[in-house]
Amino acid sequence: MPTQFRQREQNQLTKWIGGRKKYTLLYRASRDGCTNTAFHNTCNNKGPTVTVLCSTDNFMYGGYTSASWKSSGNYQNDGAAFLFRLYQNGNWKPVRMPVMNAQNATYDHPSYGPTFGAHDLHTFSNTITFDGRCFPLNGSASFGESYTMNGENYNSIANGHLRVKDIRVYLVEDLAGDTPLDGSWRKTAKWNPKLLNELKEKVEKYKPLKDLQVPQARILLVGQVGAGISSFFNTINSIFRGYITSQACSGNAEHSLTTMYRMYQIRNGQTGTPMNFRLHDTRGLEADQGIDSHEMNYLLDGNLPDRHQFNPSVPISGDTAGFVVSPNLSDKIHCVIFVLDGSIVDVMPEKVIERMKNLQLRMNQRGIPQIVLLTKIDKVCEATGEDISQVFYSPVIKETVDRLF
Repeated sequence: MPTQFRQREQNQLTKWIGGRKKYTLLYRASRDGCTNTAFHNTCNNKGPTVTVLCSTDNFMYGGYTSASWKSSGNYQNDGAAFLFRLYQNGNWKPVRMPVMNAQNATYDHPSYGPTFGAHDLHTFSNTITFDGRCFPLNGSASFGESYTMNGENYNSIANGHLRVKDIRVYLVEDLAGDTPLDGSWRKTAKWNPKLLNELKEKVEKYKPLKDLQVPQARILLVGQVGAGISSFFNTINSIFRGYITSQACSGNAEHSLTTMYRMYQIRNGQTGTPMNFRLHDTRGLEADQGIDSHEMNYLLDGNLPDRHQFNPSVPISGDTAGFVVSPNLSDKIHCVIFVLDGSIVDVMPEKVIERMKNLQLRMNQRGIPQIVLLTKIDKVCEATGEDISQVFYSPVIKETVDRLF
């Protein structure tokens, strides 16, 4: 278990507190002394803080309060306060215990160290001397007095004792929503022309497994109307052609501009040779329109031909023009991409989400892998729109992705 308050621990606290936060060390017992005076001198009147205790047997726990410490000698009211555990016996076991009696959220006594509740977690009083191995705190723990423990207790939170390697108190400050993250939220190589060429080459050299006897992997694009399904195909096609193409009809409209099932080839611009995969475009989803579960079954199973015209009044059957009665593995869909408009993730109609889940059920039944493609991220984060290489440093994009999963 780490003794430092690392990014992982900060991210968990931030998730519990909400918003974007910055953590600055105010007090550290091993540096400043384990005394009530040192604690209050460094932490009073600072604002919201998080107190972290690191025990001798690798438990990490503590409490958060949005109220400033003041040496008032009174209880402080704080409906946002909570206790927490991050590690248990060195294992990552995060749990949050919210305040249930907000009037007694903290006890701000000048002779005490950080104290939460009455007294759910009283860390220490006056001065504690380091004994060469730890700080044997003289406080107490009556968990459950002012905080909802959710099945946890003194043993599961602190292993039944208050012997700690260190106590730290961090100032918790708000960060602007568009402030870039210190590190990338997803591990990627550095974005530059070299990486672009490497990715293109990797795609160009892709081949399905020879034993499958599938000349081209078939990838189905599914998404809400306006998500940019056809535009995505045009973008991929343009990249490998070496010039801008608009083979698939795209644009803004009330209903889907795609009315028929299309199987698009991606060709190498220099040789004109088709790639070893195809992108399949279909109607965009709406609350009461778009491809349904019945049609999806036939699509996934490879029964429908290129340019099949969807018609809600004429159900698909073996009599449908071009219907493939006995499709081979090479005719079937091998992967599905859900194309989602990142700018409307929070307001996507429930009926559209329900339709997607119903379609996904058909895919899962067939063991078809699925991925999510988030489009229009320039509308989600203005800074990313100005510099796309910063996409994995954008907290706004990260939060949008987190909401999807």
